[in-house]
Amino acid sequence: MSRRSALTWAIAFIVLALIGSGGSGAVDDLVSNDGGGSPDRQSDSQPRRGATLHGRVIRVVDGDTIKVLLEPGRYETVRYIGVDTPESVKPDTPVQCFAKQASAFNERLVEGREVRLQVGRERRDRYGRLLAYVYVTGDRPVFVNAALVRGGYARTLEIAPNTDRADFFARLESRARAAGRGLWAACE
Repeated sequence: MSRRSALTWAIAFIVLALIGSGGSGAVDDLVSNDGGGSPDRQSDSQPRRGATLHGRVIRVVDGDTIKVLLEPGRYETVRYIGVDTPESVKPDTPVQCFAKQASAFNERLVEGREVRLQVGRERRDRYGRLLAYVYVTGDRPVFVNAALVRGGYARTLEIAPNTDRADFFARLESRARAAGRGLWAACE
């Protein structure tokens, strides 16, 4: 084998090795997809349980769902863990009491902002959405899931195994209900 041929094979081997390993430390937080859907140009990669991801919110879908740009060309639809806001965009479902207010509040909290996502133990729901605890970062950090419950914009929603903060959310909901905040005054 000529020296040039050996060099070509070595370069090809290195390129294949880099592609196989992800190519950089930036994808160390990712492992192969285990069945999560990819309906809107989401990455074919699956974040690890408990992984922390960073991105910018590009759209608020409703009170408990957002679209996040994690890196150029990689978008995720993210569903907040542990909370459930009234439905405002669910097909074949009428807009529920306090849904528009919950969506507007969520938009004020996160629209266009940098966020940190802490991925749940159960990483995706049946619709392929990434399940996460969401934190606005920067000068005014906010734990978004908690802010929704505290303000009476959301009820708690326990779905195992993502129940790490269920007791905390239950206490916030109890206080919001007792104070008649948000949906607790408007919808009951």
